[in-house]
Amino acid sequence: MKKGFVALLVVLAIVVLVSPAIVGRLAEQSMDENLDWAATESEEVVVSSQGFDRGWFSSAGQHRIEIRDGELQNLLMVISGNEEPSELPTFIIDTRLDHGLIPLTSMSRDQGTLMPGLGSAISTLSIQLADGETIQLPGMIYSDVGLTGALTSRFVLEAGTQELDGADMEWGDTTIEITTDPTTGKIAFGGTLGSVALAGDGESFTVTGVEFSGVQRQSQFGFSVGDADIALQSMAVESYATDTTSLGPITIGARSRVKDDRVTGRLTVKLDNAPFADFGTASIAADITLIDADGAALGNITDALDDMQDGGSPDDFLFVVQDDVQRLLAAGVELRFDQLDISLPQGTATSKLRLTVSESDADSFAWTSALLALDASLDLSLPAELVNLMTTMDPQMHAAIAGGFLRKNGDVYEMEAAFKKGLLTVNGAPLPIPIPGML
Repeated sequence: MKKGFVALLVVLAIVVLVSPAIVGRLAEQSMDENLDWAATESEEVVVSSQGFDRGWFSSAGQHRIEIRDGELQNLLMVISGNEEPSELPTFIIDTRLDHGLIPLTSMSRDQGTLMPGLGSAISTLSIQLADGETIQLPGMIYSDVGLTGALTSRFVLEAGTQELDGADMEWGDTTIEITTDPTTGKIAFGGTLGSVALAGDGESFTVTGVEFSGVQRQSQFGFSVGDADIALQSMAVESYATDTTSLGPITIGARSRVKDDRVTGRLTVKLDNAPFADFGTASIAADITLIDADGAALGNITDALDDMQDGGSPDDFLFVVQDDVQRLLAAGVELRFDQLDISLPQGTATSKLRLTVSESDADSFAWTSALLALDASLDLSLPAELVNLMTTMDPQMHAAIAGGFLRKNGDVYEMEAAFKKGLLTVNGAPLPIPIPGML
């Protein structure tokens, strides 16, 4: 019994005193792998290690993050007022890593832990400007490296204020958690962002109540799939020269899956208090589903959209994606708008839309055959008060009513349209559509 107790003490001593040196190397490697892997998931970000000063129980290191391409670079250029990417600031992350199967030295700092793993780290953020000046950013990142190499990082920002280029910025308590695991390829994320207010030059911008969560992984087609949810309580822009523009609450949910070579996804959106041109404040609710889309074609179309956002023209986009659009349709696909409702002071406009294209031979694809393979339906309901207002704004609405496209049913105008085998029917009336090659 006594020998067993001594043996146990020896094992504990090895775990606590000897393992940090070994595990420290594994933890350092794991953190680098996670950062490199996360960077490869986005071509916009370049992460480089500036070296690690490795000790027995703890190590210190620095990573440099540069934004090289894409929407994030464009956003930074707008915010910073720089026209050249070379003038953009870079982000610096300084990290202290406490390693060991039981990271005892982490207990001497904030949010230390005795949870078994490869290590526990704390990081600070700073921005390095083009002229070399470094500005320390508020907030801390607390990270834990699990036994399998998964990295969980928590960004914690306490409420505060700061002056930024002559503008006053104020924010509330914020917590963001991200877990990356190169072994599974998944990224899990979630967080709560406190209110953010930026005021200066007679204008102010305010966002309140942001929450988000999700789990995603990179698909074989170049885009991420999984679940993501975001909710925002309100967003407002106020100017002393104009009226305040505000909207919210906003909720967005996205679900997507890959099975074999097909992609299925669903998007739900709920937006309240949105300014809607001459009709007043609107609430919008949408439920959109894409079913069994060809993943390779969808991935190429997504890449082309990204290229267009980086400066390409719509004509270039259409030229690039035409073959992939044909492949997408030939493979068969279904698109459903199970809900597309707009609530206005004049009433609620509701609509449902379904588009289904049957699978066909890709080698002999023709637009006429795709049109014949299309099975579609539309159900539309417009409040009479809204139709009357639209008629005063556009007299051509009278023609839609007189032609039977909008049929009055009590307090609403309705349209039931269907398209199948080249025949269009509206409210029960057939409307043959001339199709080239079918005349």
